[in-house]
Amino acid sequence: MMQLSFPIAEEPDPQIAEQGRLLFAGDTTFVKGVVAMDGLPEPDRMEVCFAGRSNVGKSSLINALTGMKALARASNTPGRTQEINFFTAGESHYLVDLPGYGYANAPVPVVEKWQRLLKQYLSGRQTLRRAFVLIDARHGVKKVDEEILSLLDSSAVTFQAVLTKADKVKEKEREKVLDQVRAALSKHPAAYPEIVVTSSEKGWGIPTLRAIIATLE
Repeated sequence: MMQLSFPIAEEPDPQIAEQGRLLFAGDTTFVKGVVAMDGLPEPDRMEVCFAGRSNVGKSSLINALTGMKALARASNTPGRTQEINFFTAGESHYLVDLPGYGYANAPVPVVEKWQRLLKQYLSGRQTLRRAFVLIDARHGVKKVDEEILSLLDSSAVTFQAVLTKADKVKEKEREKVLDQVRAALSKHPAAYPEIVVTSSEKGWGIPTLRAIIATLE
C-alpha cells in the first residue's frame, strides 16, 4: 500500500497527550507586541509561531490551545494584528502570533513594513522551532498563502500546515481540499510531512497540536 504524502497527524498516545495538556494548563500570558526586531524578547526559550491569512481563525486557534477565550483577540477586521505578538506557554515556550496576511485594506507602506519585519523574524530567530501555517478548510491553499510558504522555504524554517474550521465543511469536500493542500505542500521543501486538521469551535485536533508543540526539540 502506497504511503499517502502529507497524512493527517494521528491523535497522540495518552502519555504524550498529557504532556501537551500540561504545557498549556500552565500560566499563559501576553508578553508584548513587537513592531521591530530590536523589540523581540530575549531568545531564552523554545518558540513556535502561527501564520495565516486574515480571518483564517488564528486567534481562535491560539485561544483554543491555551483554553483562554480572550488571550489572542479575534477580529473580523482583516489586518488588525499589525504586530508580532508573544505569549508564554508555561516557563518553557513562547507562542508567537504573526500578523495576518492577505489584507486588502491596509496601506501599501504598512504591508511592506509588516513583510519586512516578518522576513527578518523568520530568518533571524534561532529559537524558532516550527511555524504553523493555518489554511482555511473551506478554501485550501490560495495564492497569498504561497508567498508565506516560499518565504518559510527560503528562511529554512520548518512549517506544518494546520487546517482550520474543518467543522464548516462536509467530509467529502474536506477530502477535496486536503488533496489540493497536499499538492501545494509537495512543492515546498520546508513543509513538515503531516497535516493537522482542527476546529477551534469543536475542539478537533487541539490535543494533537498541543502534543506536537510540547514534544518539539
